Amino acid sequence: MICNLFVFRHAETTDNSKNIFSGWRDPDLTPRGLLQAQEVARQLEKEKINYAFTSHLMRAERTLEIVLKSHPKVPIFIDDRLIERCYGTLQGKSKIGIAAERPDWFAKVHRGYDFPPPEGESLKMVENRTLPFVVQLEGWLRQNPGNVAISCHSNSMRPIRRVFEHLSLKQMLRLENPQDQAMEYALHIHRVNVSDLEESRLEKDWYSVLVPSTVKFATDPRNPLKKYY
Repeated sequence: MICNLFVFRHAETTDNSKNIFSGWRDPDLTPRGLLQAQEVARQLEKEKINYAFTSHLMRAERTLEIVLKSHPKVPIFIDDRLIERCYGTLQGKSKIGIAAERPDWFAKVHRGYDFPPPEGESLKMVENRTLPFVVQLEGWLRQNPGNVAISCHSNSMRPIRRVFEHLSLKQMLRLENPQDQAMEYALHIHRVNVSDLEESRLEKDWYSVLVPSTVKFATDPRNPLKKYY
């Protein structure tokens, strides 16, 4: 059995338009972003979608909402293992300004793998929390087969693409994720037969990890994603 995954980045936000580090900030979509989300919706309007996943951030949720207008009654699961990389104390600051002041340091933070900004996450930390989501999804689809839409963020999308496109670390670091295009991946699933497994052990519900909206930094003791780092 084949389950299709439709993976896309949220559309443009006010922070994106100003070259500001967003991270766990929660900006809304711009008018251009609304058009980008509508373009992704157009690409997927004739596809069969059974389940949808997103982070709790408004930009990902609103993009997904627009995409699903042609797909009523699709269950939506909120899981913050898909949330954007936390940029810590850089959140809300200008990328252009930081790059001008500290170009070498900026390059390590922006495109490095194991270099977290103060109170933030490295891309390695993001990968460490995103991959368990992918593993869980593969297992869950064996019991609940169907096509999946995933509205995520640029940095959580990188590890997902690395898995399904079989990319090296260097290739993943060079990825640019468009905001108006859905990536499609075919996942070959061997469905679990109920007779092969006790009914009580079948995972009917999705286990989500949710970051409280009051948590803004990865170093916050209340951050539930820390267990993956």
